[in-house]
Amino acid sequence: MNRFDLTGKRAFITGAGSGLGQAIAIALAQAGADIASFDLPGASNQADTSASIAACGRQMLVLAGDVTDPVSIETAFDRAEQELGEIDIAVNSAGIANVGAAEVMPHAQFLRMMDINLNGLFWSCQVEGRRMLARGRGSILNMASICGSTAIPGLEQAHYDATKAAVIRLTKSLAAEWAGRGVRVNCLSPGFMATPMNSRPEVAENVRIFAAMTPMKRMGQPHEVGGPAVFLSSEAASYCTGVDLNIDGGFLSI
Repeated sequence: MNRFDLTGKRAFITGAGSGLGQAIAIALAQAGADIASFDLPGASNQADTSASIAACGRQMLVLAGDVTDPVSIETAFDRAEQELGEIDIAVNSAGIANVGAAEVMPHAQFLRMMDINLNGLFWSCQVEGRRMLARGRGSILNMASICGSTAIPGLEQAHYDATKAAVIRLTKSLAAEWAGRGVRVNCLSPGFMATPMNSRPEVAENVRIFAAMTPMKRMGQPHEVGGPAVFLSSEAASYCTGVDLNIDGGFLSI
């Protein structure tokens, strides 16, 4: 079991102020890692994340910035390494979701989705990968979605789905590019999870329907993403790279 132990490790997590990013930050801390949490200035639940991590006896460094700005990411990553030590694990969880009919979607709505969910994730991987490649070791974990592998009837979110499909492909490409240089790159694809993002009024009825369609007949809870994140970040997954791990209650099996 000690291969799952993250004691002495340090993790840099984007979007750790709420939702699945927060749940992953807490899970990694419970496994022994210190956490650098990178989120937008004033992210609402950073204090809650800090309190949970302190309760695990681990350190948490709160960093403010924007994943659409590579300089912001690099500055935050450098500070994390200065204050916590060399980063061993990076988790890229920052993202947004919204809906809109494809045929009338404004350019600005489409481009903002791409800029945060895809471009921002790539800039994050670039900064993290550059540091890890220089040391010849590290684990990067990206947040994708089952919506990157299948279209969900009734959800008008072609722009969101496109970003998550790209995250899966990007993860596999980076994994292949960096595998021989000591850096593993994997992704998680959650199904319908009980997070603030899925509490949006415009998706409430769809969430109820798709929870009923899920073989387990329920929404996933944020903490249920934590275990897979710990596994892929740990030495227990030392031969895993390019993995897209579905956490969906069996949704993609139907």
